[in-house]
Amino acid sequence: MRIALINENSQAAKNEMICSTLEKVVKPMGHEVRNYGMYSADDACQLTYVQVGILAAVLLNSGAADYVITGCGTGEGAMLACNSFPGVICGHVANPLDAYTFAQINDGNAISIPFALGFGWGGELNLEYIFEKLFCEESGQGYPKERAVPEQRNKRILDEVKASAYRPLPEILKDLDRDLVRGALGGEKFRELFFADCKCEEIAAAVREILG
Repeated sequence: MRIALINENSQAAKNEMICSTLEKVVKPMGHEVRNYGMYSADDACQLTYVQVGILAAVLLNSGAADYVITGCGTGEGAMLACNSFPGVICGHVANPLDAYTFAQINDGNAISIPFALGFGWGGELNLEYIFEKLFCEESGQGYPKERAVPEQRNKRILDEVKASAYRPLPEILKDLDRDLVRGALGGEKFRELFFADCKCEEIAAAVREILG
């Protein structure tokens, strides 16, 4: 699995710590991490939580990433932004129990973490345990196990509803404010990482046209 990390501007200073914690947990599981920044509070590319949603949607819909780890101060804004787009099911995850139940019941492909609320002493340990519980088992197996069949059925229904409720991502990107989208895709390492991993030429072409 290819896991993308995205930080918005208010929590950018934590990027290095979040990335190292994520890699510590998932690399032994055989997963890869792609760090899309922000890498520091002083980055030229200043991502808002709305732009986090745009970037997450581009990565997931193009196949450049299989999973997105993101967040903001409360985790709410990034979650709402991510869920504004097709192909993204993002949960608000504040603790390991949230992580496990979201993975097993909702079978999403992104989480948004509150990187400011309650993030004091031991915050990096909570992150480590979140990542462990998020990826410790194959996603979507149900919890409790006797609820697996109806939960998997509900997830299929949700996927069908989202497929009907949203337009294709290239159309959405075309209609959004160009500067907003360009800013979302303007990170220092975006081009290097995205075009190496992208599996959808239609989205790649839309991104090239936007970036110029």
